[in-house]
Amino acid sequence: MIHVIGIGLDGVAGLTEPVRQIIESANLLVGSDRHLSYFPLHPAERLVIEDIGVTFKTLCRQLIRWNSGSLESPAGRNLVVLTSGDPLFFGLGRLLLAELPADQLDFHPHLSCIQLAFSRIKVPWQDARIVSAHGRALDELLTVLREGASKVAILTDGKNTPSTIARLLLSLDLPSRYDFWVCENLGGSEERIQTFSVQQTDDIIALESQTFSSLNVVVLVRQLGHPHERLEIQNLPTFGLPDSTFLTFSDRPGLMTKREMRILILGELGLQSGQIVWDIGAGTGSVSIEIGRLFPNSQIYAIEKTGAGISLIEQNCQRLQVRNVISIHGSAPDILDRLPVPQRIFIGGTGGQLRTILGFCGGQLAKGGTIAIALATLEHLNEALNWVNERQWDYRILQANLSRSVPVAHLTRFSPLNPVTILTINKPEV
Repeated sequence: MIHVIGIGLDGVAGLTEPVRQIIESANLLVGSDRHLSYFPLHPAERLVIEDIGVTFKTLCRQLIRWNSGSLESPAGRNLVVLTSGDPLFFGLGRLLLAELPADQLDFHPHLSCIQLAFSRIKVPWQDARIVSAHGRALDELLTVLREGASKVAILTDGKNTPSTIARLLLSLDLPSRYDFWVCENLGGSEERIQTFSVQQTDDIIALESQTFSSLNVVVLVRQLGHPHERLEIQNLPTFGLPDSTFLTFSDRPGLMTKREMRILILGELGLQSGQIVWDIGAGTGSVSIEIGRLFPNSQIYAIEKTGAGISLIEQNCQRLQVRNVISIHGSAPDILDRLPVPQRIFIGGTGGQLRTILGFCGGQLAKGGTIAIALATLEHLNEALNWVNERQWDYRILQANLSRSVPVAHLTRFSPLNPVTILTINKPEV
């Protein structure tokens, strides 16, 4: 039996008595220099893990010797592999199971660095997303952050350092903010827990000036929205507000029309001053608010079926000092008959009622008006095209496959946004 034993930075003191006895009876100790240094007087043969492939070959030879009877004493058949924390949590255990029979492996986990990190910052972590950036690209972290995970723990390495992760976080212009923790040497005498601001480039420069232990974990905890947080309105662009400007759904912070798509949608609508505009499925109100800021003489009706969405629309309007957006709580098309005739309609969400909503909107839309629909699936595009072709109205299709630049260590690459198809329909003048 090979005993795979997790050990922390507190060394022997953190081991239970049964595990200590297993180690004491070992005739071969395998581990890194650091792990083996905890047992300087142990009489067993030692195998230092430097090249993992060579180490596996040595372990296999040892098993062959035992199975052949070369080592006859049962007491001598005790091989111990020392590893950090929990061997089956992004650890050596997975590699051992891939190379050796499971019935010859026995695991004895210690506390993992993730457990220790969350206990130190005093945050429950049953819903945390765990990402390993140790020797890997940051693609998984990109996905997790764009999904708006409430808690993320990241295993770092010499390339994907805390400052690298912070720079990536800032570059994404997320609608959510995160508390940024760096937890070093967890469980050891040199343990250090620090929190940093990651809101602007100066914060990254300050973080890069820090020296961190190679044994560190980054923890991100999403902040709750701050409705009364002051925005510097004069510093915001007139058009194309950053996604981070808007308060979003606490459980789905990524559910909003992204900045690049808003810009395209507003262009496709062909907006003019003094118009009545419907925004159906308004969500956080980002499209309505962009229109309202550009055209203060227009009247925008933001239709949203969820109470949480209506609250966000109203809060975002207040934060951005927009007074010509009216939030309408209800489901389309049922709620639409009480609204004034629109010259422009944007449909961002239909709740499975696309054709019914198009039918009502087509009837209510002013002559010469425009409908723009953001579609994510081919089926919905086909359904909308069938509807417009039945009426022989003019239309055009814009398919947007956009990517944003993201930093990768000291380099830059593109990361794609979800593709969106914008169908723009023009109602005849007569």
